[in-house]
Amino acid sequence: MKAILYVGHGTRSKKGAVEIRAFIERVKARIDVPIQELSFLELTEPLIEEGFETCVKQGATEIDVVPLFLLAAGHIKRDIPEALLPLIDKYPTIPVKIKNPFGVQEVILDAVAELIRDSAGEVIPADRLLIVGVGSSDPDVHVNFGKIAAGIGERLGAERVSVCYLAATEPKLSEGLELISEGAAGRVIVVPYMLFSGLLLAELNKIVRSRQKEGQRILCTLPLSNHTVIEDIVMERAIGD
Repeated sequence: MKAILYVGHGTRSKKGAVEIRAFIERVKARIDVPIQELSFLELTEPLIEEGFETCVKQGATEIDVVPLFLLAAGHIKRDIPEALLPLIDKYPTIPVKIKNPFGVQEVILDAVAELIRDSAGEVIPADRLLIVGVGSSDPDVHVNFGKIAAGIGERLGAERVSVCYLAATEPKLSEGLELISEGAAGRVIVVPYMLFSGLLLAELNKIVRSRQKEGQRILCTLPLSNHTVIEDIVMERAIGD
């Protein structure tokens, strides 16, 4: 019997945990697979081991692992495989397939552009976009965010699109905000390139609200899971080869 084990990062944010569980319930309702469980890499229960064991107890004879991650970095390349390795050794007769993260897809960039328009209305060339990633020391992340920034800029016609990160690499958020705000004739639109709400996004919104009170024309868009295309991608990952 086939099982799907969804793996999220995990969060200390109660709002973020509720959000991801509701998201997965919507995805599960669209997929005709008898066993579907949600687990997390860290911070939120159930962790991967418990989720995997739950699949086994329900009679799983094969398990597809679907990471809820936008880009391939340390968690995808190292942490999830390492967490699964002892389980694969424990259950050698159960084939385990780890699906790919979302990657940089045209449909995702289209969705981000729509989310920006939903929050900010029509974007004019004088507006500036600041794409905010969580951050990683993996060099591929910088390459991918370059593609993301270019793709979103092309879709919206903004003359200036920059990238910054919340942790692990440069430029950090504070530097990114200062550089994008300097001499801005239009609005600064902050775009969190994140799937779900969490403490990092809450802090980002707090900073944006503070700048709004100081008179800056700045706003922050919603996380990506607010667009239905993300559900579509997770569903495709879950049932595809």
